[in-house]
Amino acid sequence: MVAIIHLSFEEMWERIIACDRNYDGLFFTAVKTTKIYCRPSCRSRKPKKINVEFYHDIMEVEKAGYRACKRCQPEVEYSPHSELVRTVIVCLVSQYKQPLTLQDIANQVGVSPYHLERTFKQETSETPRTYLERIRIDKAAHLLKSTALTNLEICYEVGFRSPSNFYKVFRSIKACSPNEYRKLNR
Repeated sequence: MVAIIHLSFEEMWERIIACDRNYDGLFFTAVKTTKIYCRPSCRSRKPKKINVEFYHDIMEVEKAGYRACKRCQPEVEYSPHSELVRTVIVCLVSQYKQPLTLQDIANQVGVSPYHLERTFKQETSETPRTYLERIRIDKAAHLLKSTALTNLEICYEVGFRSPSNFYKVFRSIKACSPNEYRKLNR
């Protein structure tokens, strides 16, 4: 079963340019000219944007005639917990606007909150909460660059319940305020 995540082409493009390993397994980057597909975190030279297609499922990308990158080996699972972590990440990415608690996420994936947090941190070096905050900030950064929404509108649009928390988390992740980020990226 493939869980659909709600990332635009531009957001997925930004993740591969940033070599963001936190999106590995959620989608695959296929390069039309080389017929190779990679993880978002692959450190290989980046293709031209017009030559890229994104797939959410490894079977789908292979069925389309692409072969796995020898550098990042997207077809290889690295851990017995990778499916649980992938399921949690899909849950976080698809429900980032919702007020999620660790218990909510644990209920959705069918494990205890303690096991979920411990396993997730072991695999990603982050807690589900910090991971969710980063997803929200990635969405906010995208909106700051691509829309004229106010900071407050973006704060609520990406799932934060408090502007002060939004500003604090944004600054800790991006090392600048939302206003500074918008000015730098316009």
